[in-house]
Amino acid sequence: MLPLGTLAPDFTLADVVTGNEISLQTLKSPIGTVVIFMCNHCPFVKHVLPKLLEVAQNYTQKSLQFIAINSNDIENYPDDAPEKMRALAIRSNFCFPYLFDESQTVAKAYQAACTPDFYLFDKNLRCAYRGRFDESTPGNNIPLTGNDLCRAMDNLLNGKPIDDIQLPSVGCNIKWKN
Repeated sequence: MLPLGTLAPDFTLADVVTGNEISLQTLKSPIGTVVIFMCNHCPFVKHVLPKLLEVAQNYTQKSLQFIAINSNDIENYPDDAPEKMRALAIRSNFCFPYLFDESQTVAKAYQAACTPDFYLFDKNLRCAYRGRFDESTPGNNIPLTGNDLCRAMDNLLNGKPIDDIQLPSVGCNIKWKN
């Protein structure tokens, strides 16, 4: 996992909805920025997506910025192609940009391992949290809450320390190109 305190690796990627190239520097919030590695086809992403959209809507109103990035190999996983990403973002009313990391360099820079994978950066773009959304996974019958990520965001917003004990995300591995 990306070490806490690490400066967020910079990037410029295409937003699949607008077609515009967008950089982290343009998107970042002066309070906190959440970067999510996700994709369309992963059952873990599908599981958390409704609650994630609710959480993102709530916290963007508190001036946090959310950014979703898909780094999967679309040749072998065509459901994750930009046109399908665009359709999902529009259909689901994403309140954040959905970016495509075709070269996979951004996922590697962030040491992203799976989808979904969550990172919270402070106002200086230093990593304050990296890990899971909550303990719910498909089939474990634990309700979705977003508690792990929300607790970290609440502490950041309230100027409180974020617990150093952070549990890694569980999901589908990023589909790396050969």
